[in-house]
Amino acid sequence: MFSNPRKSLIQLILILAVGLSSCGSLFGPKATPTPVPPTDTPAPPTATPEPMAFTVNGEGVTVVEFQAELTRYKAAQTALGKTVSDADASRAVMDDLIAQVLLAQGARAAGFDVSESALQSRVDALATQLGGADKLSLWELGHGYTEASFRVALKRSVEAAWMRDKIIAAVPHTADQVHVQQILLYNSADAQSVLAQLKAGADFNQMADQYDRSQSPRGELGWFPKGYLLDAKIENAAFNLQVGQFSDVIQTDAGFHIIKVLEHDAQHPLSPDAYLALQELALKDWVTQQRSQAVIVQGP
Repeated sequence: MFSNPRKSLIQLILILAVGLSSCGSLFGPKATPTPVPPTDTPAPPTATPEPMAFTVNGEGVTVVEFQAELTRYKAAQTALGKTVSDADASRAVMDDLIAQVLLAQGARAAGFDVSESALQSRVDALATQLGGADKLSLWELGHGYTEASFRVALKRSVEAAWMRDKIIAAVPHTADQVHVQQILLYNSADAQSVLAQLKAGADFNQMADQYDRSQSPRGELGWFPKGYLLDAKIENAAFNLQVGQFSDVIQTDAGFHIIKVLEHDAQHPLSPDAYLALQELALKDWVTQQRSQAVIVQGP
């Protein structure tokens, strides 16, 4: 935890006061002491704790930090031309901050430690990027941070980034994948007609050339692992088919699909896009699991 400058100053003043009073007897004639009844020394005032937006396993995120993140999130959405309700914005920011706290806690549990010198180096680097320590102070003030609260948030973000990198680095570069071809149509009647022709012995390649609306040669979907496609219906069907088999009609938001599995490899190299998707899935799954076990208390 970081030192409190105000408390340190109070302690210094008290030390100086005690020193001066004890040195008073060295100057001038001694006075006869007058007995006085003992009195209780009042305790120094304690700092009022900042209100918390929520706590995760006892570790809190302040209302000030939450509001600062909420303001930045809304500004970013506006810059993208998107309109988001206050409730949706608050939920998105809270989810993101909870994930960050969980990742930071995971990093500490794994033995990662951000030393004061390392943290100071990052603060100095940020100050240099902004044009000096005074510019960093103005940025902190403009975004609702004190120097201490900014260091806490920065430390947590460094820890969270370390844990994120650890999770995604563990994702292998090969995975169980299928190579799939499809015929995409835009109405059910056409899809059922094509399916009937396939069942009667029509060639899938020829039917794809004639009917597929996906604009890919012969309806080529390529290789993909579980968790890559946006629609799980196609994915589930593909992994339940044998090589050479085709599916029944599968309805999705894009239309009506008939798919055929061309190949299946339990250790096929991932494409860059598929690898990124599995990394994102691994991170999401980790956060979901940790959150299900966490004690999260929302503040007033």
